[in-house]
Amino acid sequence: MELRSHLSEHDVRRLKQVVGRECVSTAVEDLICHSYDATKQTAMPSAVVRPATAQEVSGVLAYADNQYIPVYPMGAASGLTGGAVPVRGGIVLDMTRMNRIVEIDQENLIAVVEPGVVCAEFQTTVERLGLFYPPDPASSEFSTLGGNVAECAGGLRCLKYGVTRDYVLALEAVIPSGEIIRTGSRAMKNVSGYDLTRLLVGSEGTLCVFTQMTVRLIPLPKSIRTVLAYFRSFDDAAQAVSAIVAARIVPRAIEFMDEDTLDAVRSYGNFDFPPEAKAALLIEVDGYDAATESETQAVAAICREKRSSQLSVALSAEDRDALWRTRRVVSPALYNLAPKKINEDVSVPRSRLAELLREIQRIKREKSVRIACFGHAGDGNVHVNFLIASDDPDELRRAESGVEELLRIVVSYGGSISGEHGIGTTKARYLGIEIPPREMALMREIKLVFDPHGILNPGKVFPPEG
Repeated sequence: MELRSHLSEHDVRRLKQVVGRECVSTAVEDLICHSYDATKQTAMPSAVVRPATAQEVSGVLAYADNQYIPVYPMGAASGLTGGAVPVRGGIVLDMTRMNRIVEIDQENLIAVVEPGVVCAEFQTTVERLGLFYPPDPASSEFSTLGGNVAECAGGLRCLKYGVTRDYVLALEAVIPSGEIIRTGSRAMKNVSGYDLTRLLVGSEGTLCVFTQMTVRLIPLPKSIRTVLAYFRSFDDAAQAVSAIVAARIVPRAIEFMDEDTLDAVRSYGNFDFPPEAKAALLIEVDGYDAATESETQAVAAICREKRSSQLSVALSAEDRDALWRTRRVVSPALYNLAPKKINEDVSVPRSRLAELLREIQRIKREKSVRIACFGHAGDGNVHVNFLIASDDPDELRRAESGVEELLRIVVSYGGSISGEHGIGTTKARYLGIEIPPREMALMREIKLVFDPHGILNPGKVFPPEG
């Protein structure tokens, strides 16, 4: 039976019985506000439903499954691959009312949170207790933990601390039938049966809706220092990254920005870069005072050895925030260079990073398209932005051809077409470049087990068959 994109008045009344009259909306302004994410892709839902409990989520999904109505879970809608966009109408399940930090267990270093908790607010709360939740997507000031778990968000501190899946111990979730399931445990070690928790983390809202997550915490580092170094060439910056890793220094972050990215940031606000700068590295170390002092000195010495043209070290929180603002404004700043962009977040083994960046420069020349690169040099995750300056169909065609060539190169290097943004709709047609046919079939079969009627986030991840 085909999915129903539009809800009847009867459907709306039944949903109001589940979550309350005030928590179901068909007002045009609400539908528009829930029709897009950070990709600027749009599709109108038929209703917005705001549950407050797992039981309400269960009731909504059970009804939708019975009536073949598509359901699209949504948090802050900050995703970059269309993962929350309601491409087939139906219901947007707005999870932001479920925003409680249920528990912080300081003895066992774990916390229980609901999906609507904003990442940065959670981090600030645990840091007041001397604890640390390391996953740090660039959107942390507004993205929600449910979305972070659904996309297995990465971020700036992955080099040392890992990504979201490394911190999720247990889940409470609702599957499309309306059943509430619980996976994992509060224990650090758990090998009982298949690891359903890991399966659900990163499933992009296609298998379940999270209603509670149990995450692990670690002690807050005592000392943090940040180095910002500018270079006259990207090769010099790449060599500095390789030398830092070779010196067995593990910073919590090594971020890089190329010349086009620096141009964008320079035009975005009051940022004073050396005019000769063609690349920049932001390197942050943490730990005990003595260790961060020695590692900061070593990092600075390596950058100078690799011909850094200017270098600064931030010790205070205020100075560090000022340096990091340069990196955090990159994504919006790129729109100063072009009104449209295709944002890829490829990931390669760190040893192939310099090679990949040279290939990107070749694609840039051969396709005659502007490309800005920035990202996480320490773990090989590069944000490659194809900047489209006009409505010329030929420019778009050249950019899309460059995207496909880039993704094929990345996979040939043993990398992945998405390091942290997910597949959603924008990368679905490319997934077959990385995932072989049998493995793709297994993924489709898993989706069918969880969601036999295909109501949950349909149109995402998988390329259209045939």
